[in-house]
Amino acid sequence: MKSQFYLTLIQHDIAWENPERNRQLLDTWFEQITNPTDLVVLPEMFTTGFSMDPKRIAEPMSDTMPTLSWMRRWAERLNACVAGSVSVSENNRFYNRLLWVFPDGHHVYYDKRHTFTFAGEDQVYTRGQNSIVIEWQGWRIKPLICYDLRFPVWSKNRMHEDQAEYDVLLYVANWPGVRRDPWNTLLPARAIENQAYLAAVNRVGTDGNGLEYTGDSVILDPRAQPLAQLKMGDAGLLTAVLEAHPLQDFRAKFPVLSDDDDTI
Repeated sequence: MKSQFYLTLIQHDIAWENPERNRQLLDTWFEQITNPTDLVVLPEMFTTGFSMDPKRIAEPMSDTMPTLSWMRRWAERLNACVAGSVSVSENNRFYNRLLWVFPDGHHVYYDKRHTFTFAGEDQVYTRGQNSIVIEWQGWRIKPLICYDLRFPVWSKNRMHEDQAEYDVLLYVANWPGVRRDPWNTLLPARAIENQAYLAAVNRVGTDGNGLEYTGDSVILDPRAQPLAQLKMGDAGLLTAVLEAHPLQDFRAKFPVLSDDDDTI
């Protein structure tokens, strides 16, 4: 496990349902990443905003998909992973899919499990069936999407052969400002109950439905203390350093995960 892991979040305004424009705008943010980083994370549906019109905006999933190709270029250039969710179509279905692209160009993905029924997401996007844990630089990272935050069982960090399933819990979101308080309450809870670092990136600005977003992107340590956070309402970029030894030491001295309901 690499002793230090550099994690970068980009909190940005999203041009409504305009993938090409958003990739261009994000180029400007990526160009500001001048120091080494291991992972760059973008918000939920970072190319379109949280649109419920996938028939018009979803990109057909393929190896030449424009957004996937764009992510590959930046992953190679930065020698870092790039992750974020997009609207995709595959086998006559639509998915809110988090793409995780490695520097060598290969990718894995996670399909959002908890589609947001309040906005009708469940009517147009197929819910995912499986969670994933991605290993990079010896760190194990579990990516989730927005509404998944409200479901602690899906986020749960389980023990396997005396080892925690993951070290970092990651959320990408389009979480409106009207529900800002639950966002800022649930994120620390997830870090504490799972004894893991937590990173959450949200968008700012106003979407095509008139919803306003305040951002509140943050990186927390396993005690839910903020390592870095972005200002409410402002677009921005941040990088924080995650330290392996404090995480391992905390888990060893206070072995909460070993007393989980799955282990007794």
